[in-house]
Amino acid sequence: MQRSAGGAPLLGEPVSIEFANTVFAVRGRPTEGLESPLALEQWLQDKGFAADGVTAGDLDAARELRTAIRAVAAAVTEGREWDAQAVATVNAYAASTPRWRELTVEPEPHVVEQSSGGPVETALGIIADNAIEIFGGPSRAHLRGCPGPNCILYFLTDGRREWCSKTCGNRARAARHYARTRQATESGPPER
Repeated sequence: MQRSAGGAPLLGEPVSIEFANTVFAVRGRPTEGLESPLALEQWLQDKGFAADGVTAGDLDAARELRTAIRAVAAAVTEGREWDAQAVATVNAYAASTPRWRELTVEPEPHVVEQSSGGPVETALGIIADNAIEIFGGPSRAHLRGCPGPNCILYFLTDGRREWCSKTCGNRARAARHYARTRQATESGPPER
């Protein structure tokens, strides 16, 4: 499993799901992947956003959006009613600043996201927009919470994928094997 410079796992998921996964478990305990403005800056840069000089206010905003995305993802994956406040938060971030795409030709033709807002505000708007696309579209049916032991990550499945990563799959298989072995040992040898 790859990790961002800030420590959060990078699973190759859409940006909003990767962002939701900046809270992750280490030895079964939730861990904050955006522990400082610098960690947020590094994560955004790892994901291709222009982000320099991230402030504590930017970090608070990012955590607020992430909490809302995780709340909606949990509702989707657990079949619960969606939290209206979380949905409103995602919508507010998506609408926070006008954005547009521009064609840039140097060093070779590519698309650049532009905005009337600052770089972090722009990044959070793009992340929120991606979350709206996933939660409001056909990808929603493919969103899963990882069933690995103590894992709290989300991922989009292609129908065959069962875990967020090979590491989680291996842990789950090892835990099942350990449980079977322990159960067999506790029940003792078969009687004759």
